[in-house]
Amino acid sequence: MPAITNHMPTAELQALDAAHHMHPFTNNDELAAKGARVITRAKGVYLTDSEGVEILDGMAGLWCVNIGYGREELADVASRQMRELPYYNTFFQTTHVPAIALAAKIAEKAPGDLNHVFFASGGSEANDTNIRMVRAYWQAKGKPGKSIIISRKNAYHGTSMGSASLGGMSAMHAQGGMPIPDIHHINQPYWWGEGGDTAPEDFGLARAQELEAAILQYGEDKVAAFIAEPIQGAGGVIVPPATYWPEIQRICDKYEILLIADEVICGFGRTGNWFGSETMGIRPDIMTIAKGLSSGYQPIGGSIVTDEVAAVLDSIEFNHGYTYSGHPVAAAVALENIRIMEEEGIVEHVRDVIAPYLAEKWTALADHPLVGDTSIVGMMGSLALTPDKAARAKFASEAGTIGYICRERCFANNLVMRHVGDRMIISPPLVMTPGEADILIERATRALDETYARVKDEGLLKAAS
Repeated sequence: MPAITNHMPTAELQALDAAHHMHPFTNNDELAAKGARVITRAKGVYLTDSEGVEILDGMAGLWCVNIGYGREELADVASRQMRELPYYNTFFQTTHVPAIALAAKIAEKAPGDLNHVFFASGGSEANDTNIRMVRAYWQAKGKPGKSIIISRKNAYHGTSMGSASLGGMSAMHAQGGMPIPDIHHINQPYWWGEGGDTAPEDFGLARAQELEAAILQYGEDKVAAFIAEPIQGAGGVIVPPATYWPEIQRICDKYEILLIADEVICGFGRTGNWFGSETMGIRPDIMTIAKGLSSGYQPIGGSIVTDEVAAVLDSIEFNHGYTYSGHPVAAAVALENIRIMEEEGIVEHVRDVIAPYLAEKWTALADHPLVGDTSIVGMMGSLALTPDKAARAKFASEAGTIGYICRERCFANNLVMRHVGDRMIISPPLVMTPGEADILIERATRALDETYARVKDEGLLKAAS
């Protein structure tokens, strides 16, 4: 067992955590009774908890630690930048070297003419920026009525009032008066769960054409933009049918609608290209970035926009910004993160080595009696749990009951794998090796076996009527 940093006993840390720390997306009373697992250090694809137990992180933190944990280079860059210029803003006609260099590097890596970056501290802020940006854009073009943004049900775009409104998660909308005005949602392209007897290709077209129907319903002169993740991440790693994105692109082009690709999860190598838009063959006008931009080592995000969008916004005073837009330490760390990805060929490692290897192992989990569907693109995958594979059936129990049991069995087997309802999802660090992928699959299989045994014993292996 590896040595751990000296700290208070785990029980004392848990008690302090329960007394003062409010966790996100958590029933804190339930967590206090159970006790949070205290993570004390990490290296590569592994976490270590306060008891010295190593855990394979199948989620790369929150989809973000792309280059793995413990990269000294990023710590060195942060330390150097803190000593040289720890902070200055980019308001009031000033700039600084890290923001300049990072914006130029992002423009180099982004596809097409996405050459301009408005920085934020994370994805939620960046998507709030996008709301303001598209409305300011159309106003500057003399079309102030174009203010409606269309998104998708079960989409995730952040948790602030604006970004959570863009998202389509009903549990979030039930708290806090969301969505805000002029944001509407169409159905998601989730064939396995919602396609019924329709062929995947036909289903993909039909779901894409809901965008056209919405534009015609609200009026082309009222719709400003459509926002979507190339692959839905927090919604359950939902990979759309191949017909979906070409039709979405056609509709956006036809009706002069800005296309916003939320690349917070898909960007910076996760799908086997630098950006998910390249994997899906789309041409966004705006791309939201965060997470993998710094591999989670510093909080930073942004909106990348095309030459045309930038030209319009540059002609006005865009009354928007954040204290930490282009923070010098965060920008320096992100720049170093991209340098490491380039020099070590991490995107190529995903595309040519680890993603194909993991896909073969992951897809084989479809043989498990509890698994009805396996989806994987690059280093993001999901399993749909079902009591009846042939019928693609949901469980009779409340949605998420079986998924939660499986998540707990994963954690008990020292594997972080999330559940979204009754879908299990992974998003490992991009630097994972084939040997580490084998360990992930071994632990996931054990967790599935234990879940299946418990579900049978408790009479939960029943399909919804």
